[in-house]
Amino acid sequence: MEIIVVGVNHTTAPVELRETLAFNEAETPEALKALLEYDEVREGCILSTCNRVEVYGWVDDGGEEAIKDFLCSTKGVDTRDLEPHLYRHRGDDAVRHLFRVICGLDSMVLGEPQIGGQVKDAYELALKEKATGLVLNQLMKKAISVAKRVRSETGIGEHAVSVSFAAVELAKKIFDTFEKREAMLIGAGEMAELAARHLVSHGVGRLVVANRTLERAQRLAQELGGEPVSLESLEDELVRADIVISSTASQEVIIKREQVERAMKRRRYRPVFFIDIAVPRDIDPEVGRVENVYLYDIDDLETVVEENRKRRAKEAERALQIIEREVEQFKVWMREQSVIPVIVSLRKHSRMIVEQEMHKTFSKLDLTPEQQRSIEKMADAIVKKILHPSFTTMKQAASEGKGEEMARVARRLFGIEEER
Repeated sequence: MEIIVVGVNHTTAPVELRETLAFNEAETPEALKALLEYDEVREGCILSTCNRVEVYGWVDDGGEEAIKDFLCSTKGVDTRDLEPHLYRHRGDDAVRHLFRVICGLDSMVLGEPQIGGQVKDAYELALKEKATGLVLNQLMKKAISVAKRVRSETGIGEHAVSVSFAAVELAKKIFDTFEKREAMLIGAGEMAELAARHLVSHGVGRLVVANRTLERAQRLAQELGGEPVSLESLEDELVRADIVISSTASQEVIIKREQVERAMKRRRYRPVFFIDIAVPRDIDPEVGRVENVYLYDIDDLETVVEENRKRRAKEAERALQIIEREVEQFKVWMREQSVIPVIVSLRKHSRMIVEQEMHKTFSKLDLTPEQQRSIEKMADAIVKKILHPSFTTMKQAASEGKGEEMARVARRLFGIEEER
């Protein structure tokens, strides 16, 4: 038996195929039941996100084909259409793959944190449906702990790698907190809207939305929990705004230097952070020369993002080193499992002998219940001390890859039949 993962992701399959194979939360319980109906699959877990669909299993020989057949039959996909896009990993490679996935090293955005929660949710659902057992439970718990370790010991999740979030990261360098700051979103560009959403999530005090079409401003302001304003009141809002994000479709500059100079004078030159994500630019580059004005355009942000990608790549190397050590630890645990059945059998066998002998002894003596319990505790302690070195030796041998051999020897030495 072995651990295996079979699946597709954003690098191997087009979005159309990933959409076809995807499992939503409502249908996953029945899918898990269908997966476990295959004789080759002893335990299973389904991970389904927008970028990947993966089935993890603890399987007998033929488990890979069983999982592939499960995906095709459940989702109505021809195996010939699926096969070119599938990847599969076994044993240590499957463990390593899961650890890479949960740490964000296999994601479209390197180091993204959402996948950690998605893996945890997938495992909790499989656990609830009793689709996992000893092996996958240990694997998934280990994966979750590995992700926590990587997050705490590396900077894989630091340094913004999207333009919208990079803008917010830059703003944080100027303002210690957003709590009492006011922000203004001009236009409805996607990246600017995302930046505004990031600001809201970071607790910005007030957000206003300005747009040529007031109806659009009202709708977006409602979504963001802000206030709609017209572009006609732009200069008055510049006096109040500490952060300005602009992304319109205008072919001409909409914020000029003289406007900002007047606004800065009225606000007594308190710092202002301008983010111009429009192409062509919305804000006159000369605005950046005004005292206490910090102006960044799309090229500035892209430069920051590229530098941050390189930083994350370096942190990813450290994360990989941690993962390799954790894979080795899990490998030791897996090897030790080869002697667990004989250890359990030996405990049962010893306990049976102890009970038989105590029964003979107690039948010949007039002992109080307390005296009997004392003798039972003493007998258990003696057996444990006698067997402990044997168990330690077996586990050590198993960790070195000699578990099956040691299990056979132990069964012969103690006269224990193999359970079937």
